[in-house]
Amino acid sequence: MADLIRWEPFREMMTLRDAMDRLFEDSFVRPSRIFWPELGRGELPIDMYQTANDVVVKASIPGLKPEEVDISITGDMITIKGEHKEEKEAKEQDYFYKERHYGAFSRSISVPVPVKTDKAEATFENGVLTLTLPKAEEAKPKQIKVKAKAAIEGAKK
Repeated sequence: MADLIRWEPFREMMTLRDAMDRLFEDSFVRPSRIFWPELGRGELPIDMYQTANDVVVKASIPGLKPEEVDISITGDMITIKGEHKEEKEAKEQDYFYKERHYGAFSRSISVPVPVKTDKAEATFENGVLTLTLPKAEEAKPKQIKVKAKAAIEGAKK
């Protein structure tokens, strides 16, 4: 005998947001989305963190040489650009898999604290770009020494 399963129509309904996301995904192709589809934003993956004296930005850019990466800083905006060039090693019909993608990429990010852009340094090692931006003096943490109230009153006498 066959089991009956209760039909719940609301469980099968798609939310409006899901429907709009699907519509845009199916209708438009964003070229930059090719490079890092796991991000969903199609942008260069980065890490940004701060130390006591610096803001550090790290970006994974495998397969490029340092001279193929362009970094510009305007105000509080950092832009990293480059291009993955396709190597013609085999004919299209000879591939079993072709998942690596090629073309230009760009990522602009805002730096949340004031930095000294003229002192910025960039290094490139093993496919990882590291950009170090020294913090401006007003952005560095300040130590304030706490004094006991009795010591303050004694100093006034």
